[in-house]
Amino acid sequence: MVHDLKILPQYFQSVSSGEKTFEIRFNDRQFSVGDTLILKEYFNNDYTGRTIDLRVTYLLSSKDFPEGLKDGYVILGTTKT
Repeated sequence: MVHDLKILPQYFQSVSSGEKTFEIRFNDRQFSVGDTLILKEYFNNDYTGRTIDLRVTYLLSSKDFPEGLKDGYVILGTTKT
């Protein structure tokens, strides 16, 4: 499945450089390993035109780690596609 997601510039830059290899998101989209995330940079209520595609390689849910994640949230391990 492909998910289009907003991302703020400071996080976009960290993902783009390879420094940030994860996303923490509310799991309202039923994310799964193998999904594609299309991160669209968003600033001042508008898209900047910059995007980056990632593949989900790992998923840690609040069900698996209730003492570390708020209910309904996931940590998605990612790699550039």
